[in-house]
Amino acid sequence: MSQNSPPAHGRTGTDAANGEDQSTWDAKGFYNKLAPTKKPKTPNPQNAITIAVSSRALFRMEEEQKIYEEHGVEEYVKYQLEHEEEPFEPGAAFPFVKALEAVNARLRELYPESEELFDVVLMTNHHAQVGVRLINTINHYNLFIERFCMTGGRSLIGYLKAYHTNLYLSSDSGKVGEALGEGIAAATIFSPDKVVEVSDTQLRVAFDGDAVLFSDESEQIVKAHGLDRFFEHEKEHENSPLAHGPLKGFLEALGKLQKKFYAKGQRLECPIRTYLVTARSAASSGARALKTLRSWGLETDEALFLAGAPKGPLLEKIRPHIFFDDQMFHVEGATEMGTVSAHVPYGVAQRYKKSAAKKEPAGGK
Repeated sequence: MSQNSPPAHGRTGTDAANGEDQSTWDAKGFYNKLAPTKKPKTPNPQNAITIAVSSRALFRMEEEQKIYEEHGVEEYVKYQLEHEEEPFEPGAAFPFVKALEAVNARLRELYPESEELFDVVLMTNHHAQVGVRLINTINHYNLFIERFCMTGGRSLIGYLKAYHTNLYLSSDSGKVGEALGEGIAAATIFSPDKVVEVSDTQLRVAFDGDAVLFSDESEQIVKAHGLDRFFEHEKEHENSPLAHGPLKGFLEALGKLQKKFYAKGQRLECPIRTYLVTARSAASSGARALKTLRSWGLETDEALFLAGAPKGPLLEKIRPHIFFDDQMFHVEGATEMGTVSAHVPYGVAQRYKKSAAKKEPAGGK
């Protein structure tokens, strides 16, 4: 027994002299357990990089969604109340959120007073009564998510804007399209067909180029005039930067945090790694993509030009926490190989409604 431990009966001689009995010790022990564990300070949304995640993207809620669709909101709420002590299983966005928290932990070590951190906000249009089960689940997995928006069926757009959202992930393609239409970076997330282990110490994010980081200018040329004219167009405009695409701002935010690690001499140990994974070929159209990033003052850690080859096998080697692409056949190929992928329904290449019927987004629906 340690010198500082109370005797088996729960009190010391000093306690007895002070008139403290066993019941006093029991009461102290009870209230000490109730004392909240100190958590990091939640950053101001104006300073943070805000990642809004829907409940069905973060957790698996297929069974609950089925009840909602088949029996309505009252049965849905009843089921949630009856099962609110049962945590949901992790969903497609769960490893990504855990990786964000790992980056935050490193940033807090280096910059204890800084609010330039990831701030995860849980966004759902579910009834507020579901909130208890969501809170219990978040506590079960020890996630640091302090901000919730449960809108009871109302549009999320106003809340996404109020939180200065840098990225919105949802399993609902309609909500994602609405967010993109309002200028908010957004994507529909899909669960992989198999489980592939990802890093728990380094956040890895992979981006397609055209219609994701860049505008869909070049894809418009392909659709209208074919590949030969596309190659000519890219050569002619090699030194003209492409306009920005919907996720350019998110890459910019990641780069800003990376530079905080570089400033501390931790470039090689940086817990954020970014990838450009594009169907472009390096020789005929790669230079414009790289020069566009340079003109923005941005870079990716790796640039992979596949010249039309499937992306899935390469992504399986990279093992990113999330991969963004505007074309569903690339998303489907990636998920088949075990990569959590997110569809960005933006630009001329959209044939989403036909292709999406082949695969269900994360969390159902």
